[in-house]
Amino acid sequence: MPGTDEPSGMITQVLVNALLLSALYALVAIGFTMIFGIVDILNLAHGAAIILGGFSAFYAVQLGLGIWVGGLAAILVPALFSLLLYWILVKPVQHKNTMVIITTLIVLTMIEEAFRIVEGTGSHVLPSLVAGGTTIGGVSIQYNRAVLFVASWLAIGGLFIFINRTWLGQAIQGVSMSTRGSVLVGVDHEKVVLATFGIAGGLAGWAGLFMGISQGVTWDMGLEPLLIAFAIVVIGGMGSIKGSVVGAHIIGVIETVTTTYVDARLTGVSALVIMMIIIVAMPQGLYGQPGEVG
Repeated sequence: MPGTDEPSGMITQVLVNALLLSALYALVAIGFTMIFGIVDILNLAHGAAIILGGFSAFYAVQLGLGIWVGGLAAILVPALFSLLLYWILVKPVQHKNTMVIITTLIVLTMIEEAFRIVEGTGSHVLPSLVAGGTTIGGVSIQYNRAVLFVASWLAIGGLFIFINRTWLGQAIQGVSMSTRGSVLVGVDHEKVVLATFGIAGGLAGWAGLFMGISQGVTWDMGLEPLLIAFAIVVIGGMGSIKGSVVGAHIIGVIETVTTTYVDARLTGVSALVIMMIIIVAMPQGLYGQPGEVG
C-alpha cells in the first residue's frame, strides 16, 4: 500500500535517535553515579566537566589541531579538571555533604560565567569527526553520529571490563561497598577516589564533545545534562553503573518519543516525571544497592 513504509521508517528513525541520545546520557550519568558510589557525594561540578569537554575540543579546532585532537583534549582536560577539583576543593570537605554541594555548585557557576563572559551566549559549531551519511531502509544515518555512538559504547564497554577485570576496578568496587574494609585489605583509598574522579571527568568530557558536534558548544551546556543525569541515576539506582546505562536508555527513548510526537519543548520533563515515580515506587532505583558501584 502507498505510504506503508513511511510510518515504519519514522519509527525506526525515532529509535535510532533514541539510541544515540541514550548513549550521550549514559556517558554523563555513569561518571556522576560512580562518584556518588565511591565518595557518597553529589558532584554538581560534573556539569562543568561537560562544558570543558566541549570548549577544549572547540579551542583545539580553532588552533588548527583538528577535531580528532580536539576529541582527545575533550577527554583529558575534563579528567585533569576533575582530579584537581577533588584534590583542592572536595577532599577537605568531603565528609560534609552540604559543603560539597555548595562548593561544586559554585565551581559549576564560575565555569559557566567565565565562558559566558569570554565566549558570549552564542553557539560554537564543532566539525564532524567523519563526514557524509547514508540511508538504510528509509532511515537517515550520519556517519559522524554513528562513530560517536560506537565510540561511546566502546567507552562504556571498556569501563565495564575495567571495573570487573582489573585490580583497580575491583578496588573501586571494594571501596564502594566498604571503605574501611577495603583499606584493611590494603586498598589505597586515595588512589581509588582520584581514579574515579578522573574517569568520571573523562566520560563527561566525551559527552561534551558529543553535544558540541551534534548541538553546538555553549556556556551553559552542562546544566541540563547534569539534571537529566541526576534523574537517571535515581532511576537506575545511586551507585549502579548498570542502572545508569539502563536508566539512560529509558529516559532516552521516552524523551525522544515525547519530543517527536508530543512537543519538542518537553525536553527533560519526562526524566523528572519518571524520577518522581521511581522515588515513590522504588526508592533505591532499579538496580541500586546501598554503597555499591557495579
